[in-house]
Amino acid sequence: MKKNKIKVLIADDHVVVREGLAQLLSKTDDIVVACEAGSGQQVLEKVANDDLDVVVLDISMPGKPSLETLKEIRLNYPKLPVLVLSMYSEDRFAVRYLKAGASGYLTKESAGDQLVRAIRKIYDGFKFISPQLTEKLAFSVFDTDKAPHETLSDREFQVMCLLASGKTVSEIAKELCVSPNTISTHRVRILEKMNIKNNAQLTLYALQNDLVENI
Repeated sequence: MKKNKIKVLIADDHVVVREGLAQLLSKTDDIVVACEAGSGQQVLEKVANDDLDVVVLDISMPGKPSLETLKEIRLNYPKLPVLVLSMYSEDRFAVRYLKAGASGYLTKESAGDQLVRAIRKIYDGFKFISPQLTEKLAFSVFDTDKAPHETLSDREFQVMCLLASGKTVSEIAKELCVSPNTISTHRVRILEKMNIKNNAQLTLYALQNDLVENI
């Protein structure tokens, strides 16, 4: 009996990217793009309404932060594997996303060569990570000399990136569905942990470390 095709959700806010990935997957005989999404909220809606096997999630989309989207999928659909797709190298965000429950992390630069293999591997219940990232994950357990932003909690990391992108405390509070006082408290803790004095220095740090567009 013929094996059912792997039903995939492609989530990216750029239509051209989604079309390119869909075209790549259309060349296989065991994978089908079941649906697409352009925001975190759309991802959650599609996951709830469609019978999916794999989610390919862009790291940077409008609306609900991708890290929050990933965590919500893990909470409500723990057996649904998520492959995080990013334009940034693994050493920037991969460890954080894998610890949050992603089944794999793939850069867009290498997607053309590895996307199909990554989807098949996580569908079969395995993790998809490069040998270099495997080594980084192993050393992260013992590494005490972390970059300042790596000392932040996931929520603090999200708030930091949003502040660095120029959003106000009120805008961030609305986006994350919390009170402005909560965001202000996060901001204080972020500045203390990172030994930074103000938002201007925070933005400079984020730019220097390619963090601005990643939440």
